[in-house]
Amino acid sequence: MSTPDLSAPDSAPIRTGIIGYGLSGRVFHAPFIAANPRFSLDVVATSHAGRQTVARSQHPTIETVDTPSELVARGLDLVVLASPGHAHLEQGLAALAAGSAVVVDKPFAASVAEAEQLIAAAEAAARPLMVFQNRRWDGDFLTLQKLLAEGALGTVHRFESTFERWSPGLRDRWQDTSTSAQGAGITFDLGSHLIDQALHLFGPATIADAELSILRAGGVSDDEAFISLLHSSGTRSHLTISRFAGQNGPRFRVLGDRSAFTIYGLDGQEPALGAGGSPTDPGFGIASEDSWGTIGITGSEDFPLTKVPTEAGDYAAFYRGAAAAIRDGAVPPVDPRDALETLRIIEGVHGFTR
Repeated sequence: MSTPDLSAPDSAPIRTGIIGYGLSGRVFHAPFIAANPRFSLDVVATSHAGRQTVARSQHPTIETVDTPSELVARGLDLVVLASPGHAHLEQGLAALAAGSAVVVDKPFAASVAEAEQLIAAAEAAARPLMVFQNRRWDGDFLTLQKLLAEGALGTVHRFESTFERWSPGLRDRWQDTSTSAQGAGITFDLGSHLIDQALHLFGPATIADAELSILRAGGVSDDEAFISLLHSSGTRSHLTISRFAGQNGPRFRVLGDRSAFTIYGLDGQEPALGAGGSPTDPGFGIASEDSWGTIGITGSEDFPLTKVPTEAGDYAAFYRGAAAAIRDGAVPPVDPRDALETLRIIEGVHGFTR
């Protein structure tokens, strides 16, 4: 097996393999790799025969293999871990040892200690290690970032972020059958996004309060959580996550000393991709006007409630950044040490006692 040359000319495609072809590999990674001319999607590893068939039908030129070790042995430029969190350490270490750059889906790892091992291995191998926090490129999050940069809300004292779904029954998937010790549960899963966004906006934080619940019959890891963070900037983040919510709260409610911003619903990129769409489709990532958020103060004549156009969602930005990190020496689109801090919060939440 030859060691990949990540300094190859810009015209050389970044030879890429994906480990895992469930929702993550099929919806969140393969479409963006296939749509970006700087990459070639070469190999998918999955032991599931049906998923191999789907992968080949969606990407006819790829090779499918049964095991991660077979994929790693191909000596690819980039290995994407779209696999369960408890497998990320072993697979990531193997890919880095083979000379590949690595993209790790969230959760980054099953523990802080495992994440630290991956970061150390990437530094020793001098290979990019990037964590797929794609919801930094949700349209609503980009809109909120713009409002904060403009000072439209003033100084924010409370950031409320909610990600709720109605999924009352357990399914045969690792998120529902694995424990929190294996990196499963809603705090490791969706919580990774909410915590990352809060830290990205308002800086380092400590845990002020936390509640974890197992509500669904037969569940073995948390499926509902509330986390209160106190940021060093003074902002408090209230994060609510649930797989057992029949009605959803606002995606964001952000309170400042000048105004406030509220928006409902989830970014539309995931459902569009899940329905077979492509990031190259016209209008991809554009939110309809009826889903725009609202800025202003209730009952105020000086700051009346006003609709704010939602910025275009852009998950493709992650892989543009990944290509730049691999070929051009740019900083990773998501620093693994950011993801490490998110894991520190998650570990702290699981050990939190009042």
